[in-house]
Amino acid sequence: MLRRDGFNFAVLQQQTLNRPVSFAGIGLHSGNRVNMTFLPAPVNSGVRFRRVDLDGKPEIEARVEHVVETARCTTLGKGNLRIHTVEHVLATFAGYGIDNAIVELDSSEPPIADGSAREYCRMVQSAGIVPQEETREPFAVSTPVELEMGETTMAVHPHEGFKITCTSADQQGRFTQFFSVELNPKTWERDIAHARTFCFYEEIEFLIKNGLIKGGSLENAVVIREDAILTTEPLRYTEEFVRHKMLDIIGDLSLTGRPLRGHVIAIKPNHAGNCELARRLDAQMRRPLVAAQSFTPPTNPSAAAKGDYPVVEEGGALDIMQVLKLLPHRYPFIMVDRITKIEGNKITGLKNVTMNEPFFQGHFPGHPIMPGVLQLEAIAQVAGILMMRRAENYGKIAYFMSAEEVKWRKPVRPGDTLMIEVEITRQRGAIGRARGVCRVQDEVVSEAEVTFMLADRT
Repeated sequence: MLRRDGFNFAVLQQQTLNRPVSFAGIGLHSGNRVNMTFLPAPVNSGVRFRRVDLDGKPEIEARVEHVVETARCTTLGKGNLRIHTVEHVLATFAGYGIDNAIVELDSSEPPIADGSAREYCRMVQSAGIVPQEETREPFAVSTPVELEMGETTMAVHPHEGFKITCTSADQQGRFTQFFSVELNPKTWERDIAHARTFCFYEEIEFLIKNGLIKGGSLENAVVIREDAILTTEPLRYTEEFVRHKMLDIIGDLSLTGRPLRGHVIAIKPNHAGNCELARRLDAQMRRPLVAAQSFTPPTNPSAAAKGDYPVVEEGGALDIMQVLKLLPHRYPFIMVDRITKIEGNKITGLKNVTMNEPFFQGHFPGHPIMPGVLQLEAIAQVAGILMMRRAENYGKIAYFMSAEEVKWRKPVRPGDTLMIEVEITRQRGAIGRARGVCRVQDEVVSEAEVTFMLADRT
């Protein structure tokens, strides 16, 4: 079921794995034995790493905002959670055009295998790739993005596909290599995936002293000593070193969370440069959000003209002033005071219910209770903010079509803090569906499934 046309953008649907597949080995830097499993994942969930050896099996999304270290590998961090050396796994998913997957680990980094992505490719081939219902959203670079960091120079220019042109060399200019490739699943597997990681002999002492490459050996890396190449097998490509640098670029740039349309040109790249370039691409990607419209049209046309809208970021929060810039609702109909968490297709908002709410005057005198329909409205407003993360919704309005499985379980009274949790469960074309749950002190007070239709403003 492996589809090899996924990355040339002819495939319009998102893709995931057909079934789970596992592999065990040694971590390059930790030296620990690690078991790894690739799992299918739902649409719009992206790639996530899950630590099954830790309490609660915490997850971290493979996004550039979670990069915390780039010395010799790319490390993702969230709170106390760390996942090291993610770039080869990410490059494999990007190379095959896999949009959504979960990587389960029982240690802090994936097994290094032979230092390339060959074993990960075998895992994907064994699992198979299947299309999903949602459409893919590649990001086409509109204007050049450039950076210079020390000896590293990188740029991305507009291009119809995904092309990488790279030159690599060490500080003394040894083993200077050049390669260029138009990336798709076939060229990924043939021209890039088998290139192994490498280092120079004089670097080894430094790496060991800094607690790195504890699992390193000639079984999973190529060592360059002066003009000699130390390896257990002949080089797999004439330009194996630069091709591995390109493998790292593919993995690190996938941290933008979307397939890329652009021509990447790199000279002496490294993980720090790759991730900084990913941040700059992410900034260009998010730029339209500044001018995005909210769930319904803004009440302040001048603000819309200026593009005065906050960016709805992964893992971020919004205060009331930012909420008011996104939603058109005003007193007495604004039903969310703050957004406390945004994560993937999920969002959590907060509403402080006070005795000053105007609806308490008539609902009911002497026995004030927040109307259930206003809790439903709170769900809708929080869902509207979450919709701002989807680029295809910019400038559109969402109209309610139906509310189903509506349940009001407990009364909400003055002094309560209403926590509104919403998850977008489905969106196909102009029709979307979300599930919302309202809680007070961790108890569910109401819940509903809402369906809406997106339409252009008139």
